[in-house]
Amino acid sequence: MTGHPHPHPQPHSQPHEHAQPHGHAHDHSASEQEFWDSRYRESERIWSGNPNSVLLREVDGLAPGRALDLGCGEGADAVWLARQGWRVTGTDISPVALERAAAHAAEAGVADRIAFERHDLGESFPAGEFDLVSACFLHSPGDMPRERILRTAAAAVARGGVLLVVGHGGAAPGTENPHPDLHFPTPEEVLADLELPEGGWEVLVCAEHARVGAEAARPGPGFDNTLKLRRLA
Repeated sequence: MTGHPHPHPQPHSQPHEHAQPHGHAHDHSASEQEFWDSRYRESERIWSGNPNSVLLREVDGLAPGRALDLGCGEGADAVWLARQGWRVTGTDISPVALERAAAHAAEAGVADRIAFERHDLGESFPAGEFDLVSACFLHSPGDMPRERILRTAAAAVARGGVLLVVGHGGAAPGTENPHPDLHFPTPEEVLADLELPEGGWEVLVCAEHARVGAEAARPGPGFDNTLKLRRLA
């Protein structure tokens, strides 16, 4: 799947990348993988191949270190990070997406700076600590335990590192909601769901904003939201 934006009818979007389904039971996990593999096989490229606009904005100025890209899709964010000097671990539930991501990294000349791993993030998670953990548009139409995954993501952030969570918000008042059956949490709700220890984190950004980049073309116009935190202890 992907952690980036996905075109409809997926609750992802951003012709970039990302969105990752995860399941609790093994058979459910298999069906989630089949869903995303089938979705990726619909065309040779699902996303634009460009990194998420919010990622570019929020990572600007950070010293490169180890980065984890959750729901890496076809690899646009991971490749961009590697080009900026980061050593990246990219993960997705779909082997089809990961194969494309690896090819993208090779074409960009940064394959030696990215390790791609298949994970159903509700069941397994990349090992180690990271200076940046990015979850851009980590949504899924399936039964993905997103809150639990994001708590695991926070635990993987090294001291002084950054957790970046970018998600879809609701449709603008008076406009059609392209995903009426899905609840996209506000950044404040995401922060509360992380259940972070008091004094252990600094909130750098917690805001809703108009969609930017390719996302701006989605039906709406709607909003996305950004939560950016720095780990203090």
